[in-house]
Amino acid sequence: MIRLSEEVTAALAAGQAVVALESSVVAQGLPPPRGVAAAQACEAAVRREGAVPATVAVLDGAIVVGATIAELERLAAPGRPVAKAGVRDLAPLLAARRDAGTTVSATLYAAARSGIRLFATGGIGGVHRGAPFDVSSDLGALAEHPVAVVSAGAKAILDLPATLEVLETLAVPVIGLGVDELPAFYTNRSGLPLEHVVPDAEGAARVLAARWDDLGQRGGVLLANAVPAASELPAEAVERAIGRALAEAERAGVRGKAITPFLLGHLARDPSLHAVETNLALLEANAAAAARVAVALAALAGGNAPPRGA
Repeated sequence: MIRLSEEVTAALAAGQAVVALESSVVAQGLPPPRGVAAAQACEAAVRREGAVPATVAVLDGAIVVGATIAELERLAAPGRPVAKAGVRDLAPLLAARRDAGTTVSATLYAAARSGIRLFATGGIGGVHRGAPFDVSSDLGALAEHPVAVVSAGAKAILDLPATLEVLETLAVPVIGLGVDELPAFYTNRSGLPLEHVVPDAEGAARVLAARWDDLGQRGGVLLANAVPAASELPAEAVERAIGRALAEAERAGVRGKAITPFLLGHLARDPSLHAVETNLALLEANAAAAARVAVALAALAGGNAPPRGA
């Protein structure tokens, strides 16, 4: 039920750098045609840094690792019934031959099963504000699968201190890629210092090699990457907008799985922000950073990863 593209299969067999990318941003995260354009930009960023992109999606009874642009356009087509797949949803969706965009947890699973060690996304899920038992499956998937996730921290709509505490409980290292504070998705200011920081991709690759190869530890790693400075939003403005979005969600009775897309959609439409532009910029920056780490990790393993820019 997992189908790798010919390019991804060949790259993995040759020991080349491969970066997994999610497809929920195409199916649910951004309005058409911006989701497909974002996926194309992320794939291009991965290639510029010398790695092979592997966008993951659920299509007609299979997990596709290395989806084509035509397949992503199918996910984004207006009016089509496309599900949002977390890792718990994979079996029923595959059995029903449904189409779905993969979230962080589902993409982590697919990457790990395929032998891909780097995955780039915008921001991971976590502990929701005011709901201590509403915890994203992203965190459990990170603890279980030996994949490094490059993201701009966790989504700003979450309880970020609680999310960090749960990651610590699950023994998931959070490593700053040149940043000593956890980014908060739209802004680099969270007030949450990071205990571990590496200066560059080579430093991150050494941490991953030590964790997985030398120590034999199997869980994942969160690599926190900065929001691009030109696109960063003021922290105070983001908090005010989140407050308005949470109040609207409460009035509308939005709960559970629907809360994250509801809140992010509300922020995307908030006239006081330029949230979509920031989201696009950090997605591309994270894809490029993940590719650099993947190339460095392949080099440590003795693989024949192509030079950056190839």
